[in-house]
Amino acid sequence: MSPNPPKKEYDRKDFASDQEVRWCPGCGDYAILAAVQRTLPSLGCSPENTVFISGIGCSSRFPYYMNTYGFHTIHGRAPAIASGLKLANPNLDVWVITGDGDGLSIGGNHLLHVLRRNVDLQIMLFNNQIYGLTKGQYSPTSQVGKVTPSSPLGSIDQPVVPARFALGAGATFVARAYDTSKKLPEGLTAAKQHKGASFIEILQNCPVFNDGVFEMITDRKTGPAHQLWLEHGKPMRFGANGEKGLRVNPQSLGLDVVTIGEDGVTEDDIIVHDETNASLAWMLTDLPGIVALGVLYRHPGPVYNEAVVAQRKMAEERFGAPDLHALLRQGHTWTVS
Repeated sequence: MSPNPPKKEYDRKDFASDQEVRWCPGCGDYAILAAVQRTLPSLGCSPENTVFISGIGCSSRFPYYMNTYGFHTIHGRAPAIASGLKLANPNLDVWVITGDGDGLSIGGNHLLHVLRRNVDLQIMLFNNQIYGLTKGQYSPTSQVGKVTPSSPLGSIDQPVVPARFALGAGATFVARAYDTSKKLPEGLTAAKQHKGASFIEILQNCPVFNDGVFEMITDRKTGPAHQLWLEHGKPMRFGANGEKGLRVNPQSLGLDVVTIGEDGVTEDDIIVHDETNASLAWMLTDLPGIVALGVLYRHPGPVYNEAVVAQRKMAEERFGAPDLHALLRQGHTWTVS
């Protein structure tokens, strides 16, 4: 027998569990699940080295449907559990599954800290702008005026912009895609290849409680006019024929949507995407009438779990190997008989 047997090649079936997938018919989660199961084998991932950790919500059923290790945790706390797991076993490939309610409401504090610490995880936030599991209440990302059982006269809350939240928390990787997009695997691949906390927002349709909320973006006819797919080093053009683009407004220093060939606008006026520019990424998170998709921001930073390992080694060199028995008995102790 060869001492180094060839590495097994996996396919989508190897990552699909035997559990019945229980989402509503037409839910965007099906497309996301399929994209993940197709993408992981292409990245050389193995089921035995992969973990999916979720909180509470429709999206959080995800670990049951992956033939990997998984942990369905409590509401909003998936980032904390995932951080502990990555610190305990840095060799594991850890993915966090959360939703706009789970991650940005009760879990907002946990999400903030895992991003600012830059723990080496992939965080997928499914954003359907509604609480689906609890029957359709408005969520942190619901638009102003959204009528739901918990906002019968329309929501008066200003919505959270997930990508802007991530940037504000100090994320080193921020991307956006939508559930049925053929380019979703590209976003997942980029997130996996990034060292540190990768945050990818996935716009996801809820056919029961918020059907069609992203239809203008995802529809084949209207989509090209509202989708701006970003590519590092390339002009930010969009539209059915690439006739639209973004130009810096010299007065406001913001971004304006312009049409090439009108009012003297040429391709030279179109701003080139620089995914290392945090200020540009911030402006791209919330554009009028269009949605920036792809990698908004990517810039390396110190990885938290690597820093913890390095500090632990430094502590051992300075203070010696840890001794729990000695720690419990240091200082003033007494014996109870």
